[in-house]
Amino acid sequence: MKQRIYIDTSVVGGNFDEEFSANTAPFFDRVKNGEVIILVSELLEAELLRAPNFVRELLAEIDDKNIEKVKLTEEAKELADRYIEAKVVGKTSKADCQHIAMATLNKADVLVSWNFKHIVNLDRIRGYNGINYQFGHNMIEIRTPKEIEKYGTEE
Repeated sequence: MKQRIYIDTSVVGGNFDEEFSANTAPFFDRVKNGEVIILVSELLEAELLRAPNFVRELLAEIDDKNIEKVKLTEEAKELADRYIEAKVVGKTSKADCQHIAMATLNKADVLVSWNFKHIVNLDRIRGYNGINYQFGHNMIEIRTPKEIEKYGTEE
């Protein structure tokens, strides 16, 4: 079964960022080749409306069969609010929490992000997963595109 990988906006933008493109471009190559499925939320799509055209066009280059659309449900909004109430992050990080909640509730194999301050951060990951555990949800694996690169087989 193909991995289902939730991406946030930083991954799409990272494809065009000098600091992150070397690790992000191979990730999107895997997506375009049909090796993995990306979960794209309506929140990501809304955030991309503020991005330059060339950034928005990246997702248009991906075959629909390699994209799974996910919605920001009331349950996801409530879970995101619980992260904030538990002070995993502050109120200004609500959108980040919503990304994590959607990835959790849609049972993504991993959430991929370049946001080190609010998402790919060991203390925060423990906080998100503590709330997930407390409310009976699966733990969410959170990594950077570099950490999920596919390397050759070891001999």
